[in-house]
This record gives sequence, C-alpha cells and structure tokens, in this order.
Amino acid sequence: MITAFYDFLDQWNEILGFKTPAHHKQIMAFLVSVLESEPRRGLLMSFRHSGKSTVVGIFAACVLCLRPETRILILSAENSLAARMVAHIKHILENHPRCSDLIPDVKKEWANGRITVNRPIGIREPSVVCQGIHGNITGMRADLIICDDVEVPNTCNTASKRETLRERLRELDFILSPTGTMIYIGTPHTIDTIYRTTEDDMAN
Repeated sequence: MITAFYDFLDQWNEILGFKTPAHHKQIMAFLVSVLESEPRRGLLMSFRHSGKSTVVGIFAACVLCLRPETRILILSAENSLAARMVAHIKHILENHPRCSDLIPDVKKEWANGRITVNRPIGIREPSVVCQGIHGNITGMRADLIICDDVEVPNTCNTASKRETLRERLRELDFILSPTGTMIYIGTPHTIDTIYRTTEDDMAN
C-alpha cells in the first residue's frame, strides 16, 4: 500500500518539476500508517513551511484514487482555510494522470468547497467537503476526517475558547464511520494546546 502512495506523490512532484523531499516521504509514510493501523487516529505536527498540508492534500487525493467511495471531511478553524485544502485536492485530481477516471462528465458538485468524484452509486455525502470548526456538521458522515489547523490564535487564545474547541472536536466521533480514520495536522499556538489532549487520546 505505501508504495502506491509513494508513487502517487513522486508522480505529482514530477508534474510540478520537483523531486520529492525525504521528509515528505516520511510524512506520507506516517499518514498511511494511520490509515491502515488501529486505532486509525493520528496527530501530525512539524515545523512551519514543512509542506505538511501539501502532502496531506496529495494523500487525500491518493485515497480517492485507490478508494473512490471514501467520504472525506476537511475541518479547519475557518471555512476559508478548509476550502483551500479542498481546492488543493481538486487541483491534484484534475491534473494527476492516475485520477482522470475520477473526474465526472457532469460536475454537479465540483467546487472548491465540495467535490464528488466518479464512484459507486448510492453514497449521499460528497467525496470531499469542507467546514469551519464552528460550522454545521450535524448529520454528516465521513470515512476520513482531516482536522487541518483547527487550533489558531482566534480559536485558542482563552481557556474558554480552548474548551469550546475541544467540545466541538469531540463531536467528530459521531460523524466518523466505525472503521474511519481521523488525522490532526497543525502547530501548537499555546502552552495548553488542544494537541496535548489529542496526543494523549491517540496513545489510549
């Protein structure tokens, strides 16, 4: 499985005229290990401008390439931040040679905030949808939830905000499918970071 993700990553970087950095392969290996191993929960933190969000977007596109039926929720501090990740995934799907069969002829749901690829019929939710942390997620279902920078100064600069954020994130357990995967990516912005709690939960 990891070879397929490495190949997908290398092919995409070749299209862009780049070579894959070694630490990007390490990030990809970690993401795939979370996807394949119980409890399917992971926390990715790395230095700023390391390209972690870039690799996560490539990872999500590869998941759809290998498993088109997957439903992905991108959650960020603001809807605009989550939409940027969806736009990144959409761009990869449109331009990666391995994804050509995923692009629908009629693009009813093919925007920066919500996309649906060619997949088995009968699935209600979009393939990829984005939402801000305080947006309406009631009734959603997802097989892969990516929490991309949910902790930013505006969501964690007081104890009350941090508790509200933690409560909101606990709701994700009711959205994730029984065999689903949840991945947090981000950078701590406070000593009492929510990622400390998340890391403890991952270990349990």
